[in-house]
This record gives sequence, structure tokens and C-alpha cells, in this order.
Amino acid sequence: MFKKAALLLSGNAFGSLMLLVRNLVVARLVSVEDYGIAATFAISMAIVEMASGLGLQQLIVQDKKGEDPELQAGLQGFNVLRGLFSGAALFLLAHPIANFLGIPDVAWAYQLLALVPVIRGFEHFDIYRLNRSMEFGPLIVSKTLPALLSVLSVWPLYVIYGDYRVMLYSVMLHWLLTLATGQIMAKRRYQLRFTKSIMKKGFLFGWPLLINNIILFVVFQGDRLVIGRELGMAMLAIFSMGITLTLSPTLVMASTAQQFLLPQLSAKIEDAKAFARLANVALQVSLLNGLVLLLGIICFGPWLVELALGQKYDALQPLLIWFAIGQAIRVFKAGSSTVALSKAHTSNAMIANLLRISVLPIAWYLAANGATLELIIWVTILGEIFSYIASLTLLKRQVKHPLNRMWLPIGMMSLTLLLLALLPALWHTQEQPGFVPVLIILVMAPFCLWSMRDLRQYFYGFGVFSFDQRPTLVLPGFR
Repeated sequence: MFKKAALLLSGNAFGSLMLLVRNLVVARLVSVEDYGIAATFAISMAIVEMASGLGLQQLIVQDKKGEDPELQAGLQGFNVLRGLFSGAALFLLAHPIANFLGIPDVAWAYQLLALVPVIRGFEHFDIYRLNRSMEFGPLIVSKTLPALLSVLSVWPLYVIYGDYRVMLYSVMLHWLLTLATGQIMAKRRYQLRFTKSIMKKGFLFGWPLLINNIILFVVFQGDRLVIGRELGMAMLAIFSMGITLTLSPTLVMASTAQQFLLPQLSAKIEDAKAFARLANVALQVSLLNGLVLLLGIICFGPWLVELALGQKYDALQPLLIWFAIGQAIRVFKAGSSTVALSKAHTSNAMIANLLRISVLPIAWYLAANGATLELIIWVTILGEIFSYIASLTLLKRQVKHPLNRMWLPIGMMSLTLLLLALLPALWHTQEQPGFVPVLIILVMAPFCLWSMRDLRQYFYGFGVFSFDQRPTLVLPGFR
């Protein structure tokens, strides 16, 4: 089991690493303003991709009939319709987006990107169905190989174009290769069905996720829209690179944990005791992921910015710690979303994320009145805190999951974040700015790990390590 988890993590990590490398290389090659324009491509695609996502891939993993070929074919047919709708929407929104951002000459690029959701609409769901039996190989290949080839395409594209178009064509190539790889790695023949009952099933499952995706667009891209419009493309480039450096590992950790734990949680629904302990594991894994993220960004972030991006991005250096804290809180919430999703409570993430966007008007007001980028980031962190508190509250009320074994781990992680947030002045006066935050993490990490009792026992069941000589629970995956 642990080998499968390690394989999944390494595959997701490699795929995300390649996309991170692509962004870093493009940022290094083109001007800061051109990279700012390239960053808007993510905004344009997110408008329609997040606004039309129904979680169909998660449904085929979670549903009891997920092995049914008819269900799979029906969901694939539904996905084609979704892709066509998304592509048409992006094409029509191309000029309004470009005009809003003050770059009307780039509208043609957004129209070309409208082909991407259409391409993704023909994705083969068999690579997700195989996750039900913990067979992650096809999914990993479909994530890693296209990402690698996308990186290799950057230099030839730069030689030809030399500006933001490098990112445009690299993104399109990446999704074409993803489609082809998924089709090749699937074990079932690709089929389409346009079955009314299955479409209804998919919509009923996914409509809360649809609303959540609309909210997530505002969460993930709203601040970029504000910064791009009010502060310009150069500031947008700095902000987007900060998000890229910290969000990439966040998504790796969150998606890996969900892909690994969701099938296990779904299989334990009928066993209340086993489900409760495994749910605690999911919640504690998210806390551990946040801790690892903080340590990684604090230790390697400044070095990576200096080495990979050069002096063009010096303004990013003092902001990295704030990006890391915000993303750590975001990854904390992944555990509660996974637990809720395993019981088909898809509204958990939607409701929690509503509190994230509550701070966006404040950020917009501040940006329009000359606020610094650092102050805007602080405001977004406040939204993340509100969202995490809401996710835990909903987990307790909707899923009826007790949180009594979680207060100590949450408290230890909260203390760690508080110490990191209260000492920025000290960091900037040190000859080695990273020393103090690293010391805080290293001192607090053992206490955080000690508090995660269920996670320790889970790892013990895998034969990895143990802090307790006599764990109490005897279940598959536990000892």
C-alpha cells in the first residue's frame, strides 16, 4: 500500500515539477511584462474550466457502480458536451477578458485557447476508473509524459516567437499530448453515450462542485484579475510566479492525498469506526502536507528564485513566506474536502470557499488605492483562515465526524504558523534570512508529528515507522 502511495506521489510530483520548470523557463526567457500576459492565459481558461467542472472524474471513483462500462461511457459523453460548452464560452469571452485586463491585442490568443476545453472534453475516464483498484500507473503516465514534452517544447517555441506566445503554444501542446496519452493508457475502448439518466446523475453529484468551481475561480484568479487590472502586467507576473512556486507543491500534495485516500474512505463508509479513524488520517495528512510545504518553500524558495529567475524577480523574495503560509492553510482544507467527498457531501468545499471570496472586495479596494502587493497577500491569507474554519465546522455538522482527536494537531500547526507570522522583522535583519523560520519549523515539527496520533498508527500499519509501541486500532492499513 505504501509503495502505491509513494508511486502516486512521485508521479504527481514529477508532472507538477515539469509544469513548474516550464513556467520558470518561460519567465526566465521572456520579459516580466510578457510573462504577466502569459499568466493571464491561466485566468482565461479557469473562467470556463472551473465554471463547467462537475467532478465527473471523482464520481467514477466514488460511485458504487463506477466499474459499469455504461456509466463510464455516459459520463464521457457528458464530458464532451461540457467541453464544447466551455470552449464556446471562452471564445465569446475572449475580447471582454482582454479589454478588462487592458491588453486588447491579445484577444486572439484567448480565442485560440478555446480549443483546450474542447480537447479535454474527449478525455478517457478509464484512467480514473482504475484508481478504484489502486491502479495508478495509467494516470501517472498521462500526467508526467505530456508535462515533460511540454517543457522540451519551450526552447524551440522561444526561438520561433520569443514572447508570450511561447506559453500559449506550449499549453496547447500539453493538453493535446495529455488527451493522446490517456487514450493510449486506457484498458477499455473509448465509448460515448448520451444517456439522460447518467447525465442527471452526474449533474446531481456535481452541481455543488460546479458552484464551488465558480467560487474557486474567484478565489484562485480573482486576486490576479485585480492585480493585473490595477497594478499592471509586471506586478501580475511577480504575483503569479509567487503563486506558481507555492501552489504547485500544494496541488501535488492535495491531489495525491485525495487520489490515495478517497477510494479507501469510500470503501469504509459502512464501517463507522474504521471510517472515523481513516477520516482523522486524511485530516492529519493535510496538516503534515502543509508542514512539509512550509519547510520546502522557506528552505529552497529564495534560492530557486535567485537561481532560476534572476534579478528580474528580486521583488518576489520577501513575499515568499506569505505565499507559503497562505498555501499551507489551503492544503490543510484538502483533508476535510476529501472526507466529505467520500460520503458525497460535495457542498462542503463550496460553502467553505464562499468565505474565501468574502475578502476579495477588500483586496480590490486596497489595490485601487495604492496598496502594496504584500498587504493584498495578507488579506488573502485571512480569507484562507476563514475558509479552513468553515470546512471543519461543516465536516462536523454534515458528515457528523467528531473533531476531538484533531484539536491538538490543529493547535500545534496554528502555533507554528503564528510564530512564523510574528517574526518577519527578525528574518529581515539576519545575515541568513531563512535561519529563523527554518529553526521555528524544525523545533515545532516534532511536536506537530507527535500530536498526529492516528497518522502515526496508520504509517505503523504500513511498516514505515512508529512513535507508539502499542497502537490501539486493528484495521487494514492500521496495526
